[in-house]
Formats: sequence, structure tokens, C-alpha cells
Amino acid sequence: MIEWRDQGILLSARPHGESAAIVEVLTEQKGRHAGVVRGGASRKLAPVLQTGAQLDLTWKARLEDHLGSFSVELIKSRSAAAMGDRLSLAGVAAVASLLVSALAERESHTALYWRTVGLFDMLGDIALWPLAYLRWEMALLEELGFGLDLSACAATGINEELTYISPKSGRAVSAQGAGDWAARLLPLPPVMKGEGDGSPDEIVQALGTTGYFLEHKLFAALGKKSLPEARHRLIAAIGRLA
Repeated sequence: MIEWRDQGILLSARPHGESAAIVEVLTEQKGRHAGVVRGGASRKLAPVLQTGAQLDLTWKARLEDHLGSFSVELIKSRSAAAMGDRLSLAGVAAVASLLVSALAERESHTALYWRTVGLFDMLGDIALWPLAYLRWEMALLEELGFGLDLSACAATGINEELTYISPKSGRAVSAQGAGDWAARLLPLPPVMKGEGDGSPDEIVQALGTTGYFLEHKLFAALGKKSLPEARHRLIAAIGRLA
């Protein structure tokens, strides 16, 4: 029998048989991991198995490559924060769906795990959460090998007036360096460089840029055609804050 214990964030849960549930979690050491929770559909456990919940997990299986089963204990429920407003509800769904879609199973991403914990712990803070989510998406791209280089202009090498991003290389481009190619480049809002006021409109524009790289670089490399619908709902919710 193989067994390990770790903490994790619940990403998804779906019914399995009459009373069990198959869950996917993100843990610090084991990455995205699935397993069966016996009685997961019961009155006792169903309220615990809510997306975003922080869980103490024990996984057991006869062989390493088996689905295995989880025993779970609730550490922190984020249901109240997630259900408190439309933005938080959409945010939890967007983060979970991106992680389920983008991360390989059983591959550790420690830095991304803790950034996700921090992001979920900010749920309900409408003033700060959209910017924190943008930073999270940029970190997701970085973690999975598609990070954006905003240090200097790809054409001139100068760190001034950086207003575009090359959709091909992911590198910043200045107004001067863009020249006649400006129309073919992606916008680089100041908020992506840690500048500006981080208004909802600016964050939505920035998420359009990160979304390009998520869809056309990361998801394309994974053989997936489109981003989760939950992300589109989140962007719409952020846009309504303007």
C-alpha cells in the first residue's frame, strides 16, 4: 500500500457511484492529483468538498499509478467568501478551471501552489482581487514556461516607453521600436509593469494580453483549442466593476 499526506486546494469534485466523489486537488508536494472520496456525496462531506476549500489530505492506493482514495479533513472553507459576490464566485471557478486544464497530473509546482493559496485567501476583497488575479495569471505563464519578458524593448534594448508586447516572443516593445508593426502587437498596459492605478478597464485589457498567451501558447502546446468559459465569466465580472 502506498500512502502520503499533504494539504491541498480542492479544484473539482464530481459524483462517483451512489455516494462517492472523484476529486481533483492542488497540493504543494504532489501537484494536481485526483482520487476517490468515499462518502463524498453524503450530507457530512458534500459541504466540505467545495471548490477552493483548503483540505488536509491522506491518499492511499495499492500501486502508484492507481486513482487511489482520499481521506479529507477541512482546514479552511472558502465557500462564504466565494459566494459573497459574483466576482469572487467567478474567480474561484476561473482559477480552478485553468489549473485543471493547464497543469500536468502529479507534477509539483510549489511556488504556484502558494500563490494560489494567497489568491484564494484574498477572496472578497473586491478592491484588490482583480489585480492579484492578473498577477496570478502572469505567474502561471511563468511557471509553465511561457513567461513574459517586460524588462526592455525587444527592438531597441531600452527600458523606456514600453507599450506593446510581441505576440510571437512575449517580449516588451517600445513605441519607438514598434514602428509600422504597432498594429500587429499586443497592448502592454502599465498595470502589467507594476505601474498605473489598476483600474478595472486596464486590468481587463491586461487580461486580454495574458489570455492571448494562455490560449495561443500554453493551451496550444497542450493541444487545447480554447480557454475555459469560467475565465470569460470572470473577465465580464471584472468589467462590470468599471
